[in-house]
Amino acid sequence: MLRVASIAMRLVMCAFVGLIMPAASAAICQGKSMTLDEIADVLKAAPTCDASMKIFQDCSLSSSGNLQLGAAVQERCEADFLSKLQTPQKHVYEHEIKACNGKYANQSGTMYRSWEGFCAAEVAQRYSQRALKRSR
Repeated sequence: MLRVASIAMRLVMCAFVGLIMPAASAAICQGKSMTLDEIADVLKAAPTCDASMKIFQDCSLSSSGNLQLGAAVQERCEADFLSKLQTPQKHVYEHEIKACNGKYANQSGTMYRSWEGFCAAEVAQRYSQRALKRSR
């Protein structure tokens, strides 16, 4: 009898997980339900790097999905400075990004992947801010 109840409970849990999993692929961002790809598109289309970072902070997922979102912020911010960097500066920038990727390499869990995404986005934001400050 206990075994039947255990099996029934597992079936109920599987059905419940099946119902909620599609919702897990979407998040509320800027007041609407968006997929990870849609949020990344919003981040890339932001008018400024700082605006992109603000949206990232507001819409972050606290999971490994933040790697994709952080990369979108990084791409947006790099538009402000990457083509202007000399080769040695590009190497330093790439080294800083790799440091973010390696910082939590020995840690397991989505929280650490999230932090990697934020770290790389913050590095790119700093470079963008410096580049824009110089061009004023």
